[in-house]
Amino acid sequence: MSEAVEAVVAKVSELKDGEMKEVDLGEGKVLLIKDKGEIFATGNKCTHYAAPLKNGAYCNGRIRCPWHGACYDVKTGDIEDFPGLDSIRTFPVKIDGDNVIVSAPANAFKDWKRQLPSHKCSAADKRVFVLVGAGPAGTTCAEILRSEGYTGRIVMIGKEKHLPYDRPKLSKALNTQPDKIALRSREFFTERDVELQLDREVVELDANTKTIKLDNGETIKYDAAFVATGGIPRTLPSPGFNLANIYPLRDPEHGLAIAERYEGKRVVVVGSSFIGMELASLVAKKAKSVVVVGMETVPFERVLGVDIGVTLQNLHEKNNVSFRMKRTVKEFIGVDGAVKSVLLDNGEIIDADLCVIGAGVIPATKFMKNVQIEKDSSVVADANLKAADGLYVGGDIARYPYHLAPAPTDTVRVEHWGMAHFHGKVAAQNMLGKNVKVDSVPYFWTTQYGKSLRYCGHAHSFDELYIDGSLEDLKFAGYYIKNDKVLAVISLNMDPIVSASAELLTVGKMPSGSQIKNGSIDLVKLAASQ
Repeated sequence: MSEAVEAVVAKVSELKDGEMKEVDLGEGKVLLIKDKGEIFATGNKCTHYAAPLKNGAYCNGRIRCPWHGACYDVKTGDIEDFPGLDSIRTFPVKIDGDNVIVSAPANAFKDWKRQLPSHKCSAADKRVFVLVGAGPAGTTCAEILRSEGYTGRIVMIGKEKHLPYDRPKLSKALNTQPDKIALRSREFFTERDVELQLDREVVELDANTKTIKLDNGETIKYDAAFVATGGIPRTLPSPGFNLANIYPLRDPEHGLAIAERYEGKRVVVVGSSFIGMELASLVAKKAKSVVVVGMETVPFERVLGVDIGVTLQNLHEKNNVSFRMKRTVKEFIGVDGAVKSVLLDNGEIIDADLCVIGAGVIPATKFMKNVQIEKDSSVVADANLKAADGLYVGGDIARYPYHLAPAPTDTVRVEHWGMAHFHGKVAAQNMLGKNVKVDSVPYFWTTQYGKSLRYCGHAHSFDELYIDGSLEDLKFAGYYIKNDKVLAVISLNMDPIVSASAELLTVGKMPSGSQIKNGSIDLVKLAASQ
């Protein structure tokens, strides 16, 4: 038993309902939350990237991280929405008159993350659950299965040789070693009796026979399976695409290769959405030149709209990145087997020592049989992520009904890191016979030149993008509105607007577009009052 720390940390009379306040306790800090007169104490940092939770949003018993949208139950500290894997600690609270007294183990502030309890495999449980895809969805699925009491066999199959890792870091720190960004250690999987088959590829999954065939000839019969194989980087039909020094950015080897080659070089980035633009911002300072080639009018136009696309393009241009928009690559021209220039469809030739392709991904589903596959290669599933009897899908490959869509029949394919985690949780619960639907609000972010843009919701189309704040000053919140309904919210330097909006969308209390434009609603306070 470690020594306990106990202290008066606040006055009851000083705390407002719905307020989150960080207070000192011994050599550490805890977060106090007053909800409907009751006071709770939890860890003060998000377990994902250690964001200060005091700067986040609180709504209906949940603390939501201000940076990337992870959510924690205020009573248990359990993680309820993602990204991240660990839960936060909770601490006993006593009220003595007007004093709020909190106690905690002294080591709670060093080991500030808390893992869910876990069961192990039992020889008496003959079930076999197979997880195809060793990423965030598969990792979360394995953890939830064990924490929910599953004692059968778990086999996780991954095409890459690495342990599941934090893929978004690749476009933010190119020279990251895979073991440094692993989501969990090998010992973690061993302790939970999760059989890892890495550097292995599934060549066929037959949903009718419930069999999986591997590239080494092994066949596995499953009782339930979860497939979250992610995407395969799109290639370009342009001649010369196979020249040396042309890379996607999909795995650590790609990142390391780019990191070794871009300094002082002429870099051409093909693709003007998230991967391409993050990569451009990462190399702009040390590259000789950076040119972005995009098919849209402005970067991010399809997802974020023209106005914000212009704003972000201006930010890049101020950092010496140039653009060729509404253009495609006609040919990659090489010398001695390596790319040296890029020919565009308008005849322009751009010098290039290195090309990075950020043209999106194609769902990796070719090995799946007897499931419904759409033209975009996604797998059709219901709101429980069920694609066939005993078979569930998640992450980039899943197409399912979106519960907040304007039309109830609308389906989505959400390529977001946090949503992949959530899919793993939903799949695990449904593999165990529960009836759990995908009810998470998509939440994603991008960081460029030290500025973090956050977005929640889903607006496939919208009538209006209402901007509150200044695009020019890079301090704004934007509301994507259709038929006076706010479908999505974006912000830059206005935290925690997006986190509060995600909670309001979740509980169905997001104000209308007309109310937002009236300007009299504080979304953070509104969320806290629910």
